[in-house]
Order: sequence, then structure tokens, then C-alpha cells
Amino acid sequence: MAKSIKIPFITMKTAHFILIFCLLALASPFAYACDPSPLQDFCVAINDPKDAVFVNGKFCKDPKLARAQDFYYSGLNIPRNTSNPVGSTVTPVNVAQIPGLNTLGISLVRIDYAPNVVVEGTLYVGFVTSNTDNRVITKVLYPGDVFVFPIGVIHFQFNVGKTNAVAFAALSSQNPGVITVANAVFGSNPPINPDVLVKAFQLDKNVVKNLQSKFWWANN
Repeated sequence: MAKSIKIPFITMKTAHFILIFCLLALASPFAYACDPSPLQDFCVAINDPKDAVFVNGKFCKDPKLARAQDFYYSGLNIPRNTSNPVGSTVTPVNVAQIPGLNTLGISLVRIDYAPNVVVEGTLYVGFVTSNTDNRVITKVLYPGDVFVFPIGVIHFQFNVGKTNAVAFAALSSQNPGVITVANAVFGSNPPINPDVLVKAFQLDKNVVKNLQSKFWWANN
């Protein structure tokens, strides 16, 4: 004798709620992303796909072939040249420099800052909270101090001391991207329509064009 199958009863109100929920989920303007947790202890990145598995944007070396050099980098103690318009240089140590960082969701940078003789201090850092608060949270750092920048917020660092400053940062991605606000806004390629920037920054159009000419030539 065939068994009876119970079919759940869905009212029109329930179906309407499910439909609205699905539509709201699809229409949400927010998206959150981060490096996923690793599926194994490590996944040393290689460029040769032969005898490898493709994971997280990189091919993985056979774990049995991993060696100490895959997890090693030397040179963060070397001062970098800061003779540039922004007076600083960033030295990244990500999955491109240490293949063993692949899938681990972390990387490092060394930041060298040229001295500024106007204000006493060491390193002035801070970040701006999101709209509509837009509150600036700042701190002057001295040797041995640590400061955290929340993910995704605009932040800054400035050497206010009379000597060179060096900082090390840990980043929550194996290969993080960097957006320099001024370069992105005024030095994009092709340039953003000046009328857009005039409206956004409430500036005279000639001022916008002047800024674009400076940053565009510097970036391109």
C-alpha cells in the first residue's frame, strides 16, 4: 500500500511574506565581504597550475612540497625612499611576497614617513566614522603604540615628528587593495566629469580642473 505524502499548506499571506522577503533580500544595497576561512592548514600559492588545486584566486602547491621559504620574507628592516609628493612609502608583504599567506586572510605592510619639522610629536593617525556622524577619531602614536583602523573607513597617518617614522600594519586580507582618496577622485583615468566633483565638493570648476590636472599627471 502506498504511503501518503503530507503537503504543507501555504496560505496566500504566507506566500506574500516569502515573496516580499525574497525581494527585500535581492534589493538590499549593502554587501559585506572578507577573506574566507581556510579549508586546510595552509595553501602555498604558485603560478604553475601543474599538479595543483585552484583555491581562493591562487593555485595551491602540493602541501608535501611546501618549504620554509614559502612562509618567509626578508627586508622589512630596510628604510625606503620617501622623496615623493606624499612623503611616505608603503612596502607590502602580501601573498605576492609570501606565497604561504594564501587563504590565511592576513598580510603586512611597512610604512616609511618623511619627517615634518613644524609640529612636535611622532605619528598622527586617525579615521573618520561613516555617515551621517562623520566623526574624526585621532591619536598621536609613540614608539611601541598600536592603533586599529576599522575595516572600510577612511583613515590617515602623518608624521608630525622631527625624525623619520616607521610603522608596521597588519591587514585583514592576504592581498588587500588600497584606495588613496585624492588619487582616486582627482586622478582617475579617464577623469571624472568636473561637474560631478563641483557638485560633490562644492568647489569652483576651475579649482576642480586644477586638482585633476595635478593628480592625473602624477598617476598617469
